[in-house]
Order: sequence, then structure tokens, then C-alpha cells
Amino acid sequence: MNNKRLSKVVILTCASLLSSLAQARYYDDVIDSGYIKVGFYRDFPPYSFQKDGKPAGVDVDVGKFIASSMGLEFKPHWITPDENLEDDLRNNVWKGHYLDKDEKQGALALKNIADVMMRVPYDREYSYMQDSTGAVINEMVVMFGPYQRESWKVVYDSSKLDNVSTVAVFQYHPIGVEIDSMPAMYLTSAFGGRMREKTHHYANARKAFAGMESGEVDAVMAMRAEVDWLVAQSGNESFKLGSNGYPSMGKQKWDIGMAVKHTYRQLGYAIEEVVDGMVRNGDMEKIYHSYGLTYEMPEFYQSVEK
Repeated sequence: MNNKRLSKVVILTCASLLSSLAQARYYDDVIDSGYIKVGFYRDFPPYSFQKDGKPAGVDVDVGKFIASSMGLEFKPHWITPDENLEDDLRNNVWKGHYLDKDEKQGALALKNIADVMMRVPYDREYSYMQDSTGAVINEMVVMFGPYQRESWKVVYDSSKLDNVSTVAVFQYHPIGVEIDSMPAMYLTSAFGGRMREKTHHYANARKAFAGMESGEVDAVMAMRAEVDWLVAQSGNESFKLGSNGYPSMGKQKWDIGMAVKHTYRQLGYAIEEVVDGMVRNGDMEKIYHSYGLTYEMPEFYQSVEK
């Protein structure tokens, strides 16, 4: 073998070795290990958060159910959101974060990656979205297992507003939203921007809700589960849910599922079987109701039932 060919073999071998260090695990590896690492967003109630130092939330409970059904120990993998979902998938499902390394092991250190990630959009268009070159952006992951249908919702202070049957009232009443969110973009641009001045921006939905409690704003727009959770936690009977729609907003409901690395489809199939049973037999709805949340089946199941 000449030196040129030998060099190519060495390069390919090293590349294969390094890529294998940044991976989750195959189905058999997960079963043999006796545990499964489930990825959740950090500090994101009511989906995933810490309560009395222990993991809690609907996604955490679903993850625990998956682990128990597979006869495995549940291990949480906490995710700090990056700039976008593509970054979160890369850092936590198929590659690992470039800063996540063990200095003692150097380049050969294994990356800290989840076996499965919760709260990922289950959307065909998003799954096969392409970049400017035509390459599929999320080709390294498989998005599967829809388990909830999410939507936007307005909660308002009935001592300040009689009702909210249209968002047009927020031309005159202040409303709180999470900064850089879809509600923020919508309320600052809809109706020719006539609600922009009354739209107040907060770090997250909880802080926006605190703004309503303190009287800074008369209403809050956020995801339905977040609104349900905050209302249930507050116990304030003056806080009511709006009956309004969102003209010209585009997609107002979307399905939530999970993601695994594209080479671990067998693991995905096993997890999907568990979650499918939860949705069909009512276990999923029970988990949501235990947190005071409204549960809506994913569109896939709704169309099957019809």
C-alpha cells in the first residue's frame, strides 16, 4: 500500500472514530445499559422544570412513563435552548455541543447527548426543510411520535376587560408576550401595527403573567399549556381565557413529538409504540390533567378517529 493510499485510510478511520464519539446510542445499547436519557428543555414549566430539586412537568412524566414501560431507569438530559431548534437538535441529539468535552479525555471524550428529545415539532414540512443549496437541514434526525397538539391562547384580567372575543381590543389594552416569540411578532404587526404600542415584551410567559398580576398589562398571550398552568397556579378567579381567533396569523395549532438520531430508528420505533398507547388509552391525557392543563390529541389521531 503506497503512502498516499495509507494516508487516506488513516484519515477515514480517524473521521469515523471521532464521529462515533458524538452519538447517542443504538436500541440494544440502551436496553443493555438499563437506562434511557430523555432530553427536556430546562426551566420550561409546565413541560419540564425542577420542583423541590426533582424533575417535574408533563414531558418529564411522559419520559418517566416511557422508561418504565421499557423496563429502564429514567435519566433526564437538561437542554439549554440555543438560537434555534436546529442548534438544539445538533447539540443534544446527533452531534453534541462543541464546548461539551472532558478535558482529561481530550478529543476522545464522549459527548453528552440524549437518547431521545421531547417537545419537537411533528411537521413534515419542517422535517424536510431545505437550505439554500437544496440539502435537508434536519437530515441527521428523525422526528416522530406526536403526543400533543399545541396552540396559542390569551388569558385576560376580567376586572380590566369584559371579554376578549377579538385581538382588536389590544389596540387599547396592554398585553404581555414573550420577547421574540410568535405572539410578539403577530401583535406588533397585525392590523397594520395598531397593537404595537400596547404590546409589552417580557423574558418569558411567566414574567408576562407576573406583569398581569401586578397590573402592568391586562392580558397575556402564550402557548395554551403555559396559560393553563399559570392560571391554575395563580388561583385568581379574575383571570379568564379569551375566545378570540388570530386573523392572518397562519398556523395557529401544531403537533408536538420527539426526535432521535437518524441511525437509531429502532429505538424510535420502541418509544413510539409506548407513546402511541398512551395517547390512545388516555394515559397521556391523565398526565396533562394532573397539571391542570387542557389536552388536545395530535391531528393524526383526530383524523383517524373521524
